[in-house]
Amino acid sequence: MQKNSSINTVIKYWLPVILIAGIIFYSSATPYEKQDIRPEISHMTFLYDMMEHFDFVHFNYAGEEVSIKSLGVPGFTEFFIRKLSHFTIYLLLAFFTIRLSRLYFKRYYLVGILFPAIYAMGDEFHQSFTAGRTPLVQDVVIDCIGAMVGACLYYLINKRHNARVQKTIRV
Repeated sequence: MQKNSSINTVIKYWLPVILIAGIIFYSSATPYEKQDIRPEISHMTFLYDMMEHFDFVHFNYAGEEVSIKSLGVPGFTEFFIRKLSHFTIYLLLAFFTIRLSRLYFKRYYLVGILFPAIYAMGDEFHQSFTAGRTPLVQDVVIDCIGAMVGACLYYLINKRHNARVQKTIRV
């Protein structure tokens, strides 16, 4: 009976964290040329009409200008997709790390935020060994913000779940 419980714990709690960390590691080990989605984006003609409303957007990111003028519509769109991916994957990593850490630590929120932050730093270092990839502090910041949002999301969902459980117990 204990063995079945251990397997369920691994599948339910450990596997999501391992899979998400693996996806991040794999992505960082993949050269940019194999991840470049600009050719596919360039065929999405509706984007060109939609992006004309964003021609006023321009800012510097890691010393480079980000604008439609400097990157073109495909590059500009890809930039936001890539940064949203950073944010989202670390949101998920923190969410599931907190869920896992809750089984082992009293300060599971701290573990759930620190692990993704440390993993993000290691990931950017790892990325420095991959062709066409550049490690950026700015990406670590985006990753950490995603992790904090993931922690907040976990907190809100857990709080709501606990309130429902308490309500059911009282009734």
